[in-house]
This record gives sequence, C-alpha cells and structure tokens, in this order.
Amino acid sequence: MLISVQPRIRLSRSFDQRSHAYLGYALRVRGNIGFEAREFLVGVGEGAHAKHNFRAGDVVSGDALPVADARLETVEFYKVSNLKATAREVEEKTQPPPWLGIPPPLPIYRERGHRRPTARTYEEKCTSCMWGSPMAVEMIIDQWNPSKRRYRTEAFCYGPLSCPLYRSGPARKVPGRRGMTFTEEDWIDDEATSHRGLDE
Repeated sequence: MLISVQPRIRLSRSFDQRSHAYLGYALRVRGNIGFEAREFLVGVGEGAHAKHNFRAGDVVSGDALPVADARLETVEFYKVSNLKATAREVEEKTQPPPWLGIPPPLPIYRERGHRRPTARTYEEKCTSCMWGSPMAVEMIIDQWNPSKRRYRTEAFCYGPLSCPLYRSGPARKVPGRRGMTFTEEDWIDDEATSHRGLDE
C-alpha cells in the first residue's frame, strides 16, 4: 500500500548556484520485496503517474530494479515494469495538513518554488504529504575540477505558506574550493515563494 506519493527531484549545487532535475515521483510503499515485508521507496516516471494518478492509500504491484547510484537518489528502486494499481481505499475526509491527494504534474512544483523545513519537522510531519520532497543533492566542490563532488539529502516543502506544521530549518551551507563556504540565507526561500499567497 502507498503511504505517500511525493515528487522525485534531484538538486545539483555548485557553490551559490543550484539547479533541479525533475525525475518523476517517489512512491513510499508499505509492502513486500520478495519475501521481505517492510517500508521502501520506489521511483516512477511522469507517464506512470499520469496514467494511474497515484495517491496515499492505493494498493500497487510491480517489478523494479535497485537504483544504479544511491548517492543520486532518495528511492531504493526504479525502472518499474508490470506496474498495476489494483485497489484504492475510500478517501478519508480529513483536514490537511498533511495533504494526501493526487500530486499535481511536476511543472506545478517548479512553478510553486520551495522552502526548507527542519529535518525533524519533515521526518515527523511531512513524509506522507504530497508537498514534501526529500532531494538527493550532488555538490560540485570545485568548478575547475568537477570530479570533486559530495552528496547528501535535503528536505524541501512546496506546500502552502500558511501550513501550521511548517518550521523553517537552519541555513544550509554549501562547501566550495579552497575551504570556502556559501550559506543559503532565508531570502532565497522567500524569493522562491514570493509569488504565492499564504494559502497557495
């Protein structure tokens, strides 16, 4: 069963520059991998989501492969085949947050822009919300020597600015060449979401 459906986005950083690759969606599944029962994450493409309109509560099945490079992914599996949505639970009329409906197309996330929640807020409140997004981050440390890279995961929120659960996280630091560090200040989040009203 799907616990959540969130955008699957990779973030590339190079000191004060950043760019996003919109890869598809991450399905958080509580189910079986072979004979092992546990919770895991599976990446699917935009086409699969457009066809099935995944949301939390759906029962799905399929075959998938382990990701080629775990440093570049927040999901464990991808390249899904034989994907089937076999059942859908009756939608509960619960008041958000979290938002558990059908996630919108990826261009909507790009248009909305994101903020950075605290890691604790994300882990405790946002892993089931369609507006949450843990991103695999690839950092180029030296622009003159692109082979120098580091990797980490950062959580972001695309949700309404009025969300009562949101707590702003600390400024994120990006390492650079010769020991330099770029600090991503609050104004960057403010600018990225300034076109939205409080409830958007």
